[in-house]
Amino acid sequence: MAKKRKKRKRESYLEQVIYAHENGEDASGGYVFRLIGGFILDFFQTVWMIIKWPILAACALGIAACVFVFFRYGKEINSFREFADECVDNSTEDTFKIFETTYIYDKDETMIAKLSENGDSNYLVYDDIPKDAVNAFVAVEDRNFWTNMGVDFKGIVRVSMDYLLSNGDEVAGASTITQQLTRTVFLSREVSVERKMKEMMIAIRLTKKYTKEQIMEYYINDACFSNGIYGLEAASQAYFGVSAKELDLSQIAYLCAIPNRPTYYDPYDHPERALTRRNKILDDMCKEGYITQEACDAAKTEELTVRTEKQAVGFYNYETTYALNCAAEYLMKLDGFDFRYEFDSQEDYENYEQLYEEQYELEKANLYSGGYKIYTALDTTKQEALQEILDDELSFDREVNSDSEIYALQGAVTVIDNDTGKVVAIIGGRSQDSISSTYSLNRAFQSYRQPGSSIKPLIVYTPAMMQDYTPDSTVYDIDVKTAQKKGVDVSSLTGASMSLRSAVVNSKNGCAYQVFNDIGPKYGLSFATQMEFDRIVPADYTLSAALGGLTYGVTTVQMASGYAALVNEGEFRTPTCITSIVDDNGDELYKEDKAVPVYSSDAAADMIDIMKGVIKSGTAASMKWSSSSSLAAAGKTGTTNESKDGWFCGVTPYYTISVWVGYDTPRTLDSLRGGSYPASIWKDAMLEMTDGMDEDVDFPYAE
Repeated sequence: MAKKRKKRKRESYLEQVIYAHENGEDASGGYVFRLIGGFILDFFQTVWMIIKWPILAACALGIAACVFVFFRYGKEINSFREFADECVDNSTEDTFKIFETTYIYDKDETMIAKLSENGDSNYLVYDDIPKDAVNAFVAVEDRNFWTNMGVDFKGIVRVSMDYLLSNGDEVAGASTITQQLTRTVFLSREVSVERKMKEMMIAIRLTKKYTKEQIMEYYINDACFSNGIYGLEAASQAYFGVSAKELDLSQIAYLCAIPNRPTYYDPYDHPERALTRRNKILDDMCKEGYITQEACDAAKTEELTVRTEKQAVGFYNYETTYALNCAAEYLMKLDGFDFRYEFDSQEDYENYEQLYEEQYELEKANLYSGGYKIYTALDTTKQEALQEILDDELSFDREVNSDSEIYALQGAVTVIDNDTGKVVAIIGGRSQDSISSTYSLNRAFQSYRQPGSSIKPLIVYTPAMMQDYTPDSTVYDIDVKTAQKKGVDVSSLTGASMSLRSAVVNSKNGCAYQVFNDIGPKYGLSFATQMEFDRIVPADYTLSAALGGLTYGVTTVQMASGYAALVNEGEFRTPTCITSIVDDNGDELYKEDKAVPVYSSDAAADMIDIMKGVIKSGTAASMKWSSSSSLAAAGKTGTTNESKDGWFCGVTPYYTISVWVGYDTPRTLDSLRGGSYPASIWKDAMLEMTDGMDEDVDFPYAE
């Protein structure tokens, strides 16, 4: 058997020198110099042994990446190149003046809103841009701007090294100013290899066609400074009330902090964050030699006064704010944003919300300058009628907020067409046209409130009937307070027995609690997240959710879409009012989402049938629907603890309507019940929506 060869030990140059000297083999002399030389050689050989594998691994990864890109995108490279050529060849100076008006239309294609920025009057030519602003952007965004080819490969390496050496604390983008301009003008914000390749190709071509001064001019005028504000001049006037030429160094650095992450550095909502980044920019400017240390220190210590009053945005009514929201979210979808409805932790949720807000604000601002035509299903005639209904029903309470003078008691209404799944009317609160800020909060989709018992059909009873429950199953009205005590086995509790149907009709909380315990919160709430209820957090997965006890709550838009799924045989459609979005090139961007099966058709049909009893003889019987219409109707009331929120969500074969009533700052209203003001508003709204329609119809799957 052959002997195993021993691994040869690496010979030390220093040891060789010493060995030769001790054995008289260095007769030529110079022993000290050879010792030093041996030490140096050993040192570099040791260093090489340490770093060679990471270097070889990095090279291998680089080669693998190149091979992957070649085989994955090789055939598409030519199309990317042609796209870049077309973008740049057809571009002119006007291409970078991105202030085109967006129009919003109702169902009859009548314009209901015009969204625009005052771009022409705020545009700065290069010679009018403060030199400190140019230097600030170069220092913090693209240090090699004046010499790079539009793509800074050295910068990519530098940013990677900074990230590694700082253990991830130093996070900077590797995109040049030219690449950022490319994204704003020519590309979406989708994160993908394809977009990055196009971005780099266009940036290189832009650098060949335009001077660096022109590119910087376009960049500074097209940058988003949060709150729908584009360009340095507009930002200067909005935040400091002066022209850009009047800004001092500290103010300039402060404004230049914003475009990096407009929502995160919003001067209104997060002024301290913008200050932190201002200081970083000043340090970078000093490091690059653009300002002295003395000027840097003085600018850091300067106290800035940002105008506290947010500039009025051109919102005219509740339908406009909702249409804008739907359009912005659809553009987010086109740009590859990953909408999420389930979260691992509260921190996970909060991180997602921050990411969402940043992307949403960018898309919303884009709508003000992108030249879109947005067509909707909104019925402005019905909108006006429903607004009057809400106003009249709540007119008994004239109390106003001492600061805003907006009515304290509020309400919201959302109407969905069951046939199309579109939101056709949306009321976000009481009207007060004399107050400009009235429509800044659309409660129908922006106010999240506790739903009370109105959530039961969606997360308790319909899911239960997809398991072993039926409308005639026996359930028990257990004592909820006892069930909530620590250590109590809820499944062992009992109470008054009744059918599941009766429990819904009479809104028995103990029954809902018992059933929810049986099916489990995770299972029950999965139906809400499938229907895009976007503020269900880990803390909500408790039995209290069965009674509407949620951390943040729900909106009337979400509740209407959930009930609409019950009418449509259990199929959910993402709620929206959008029917078409046409870009400034005349291209159609909008595609309808497919309906998603959430509930079984049998369970949905049973739930609708049960909820007919709520209106006929249950908690909503007092609105006397049958005395006003013979049209089939079903619904559910909801009232939260201490009567702080009142809900009624209901359906007919034609429409689904959800109604919420309460104070913006939650407090008790003794007369508020789901079956009082909300049910009354729902009734009048449904009668208005179905006026002139055939009443001799029932739900499609009614027996």
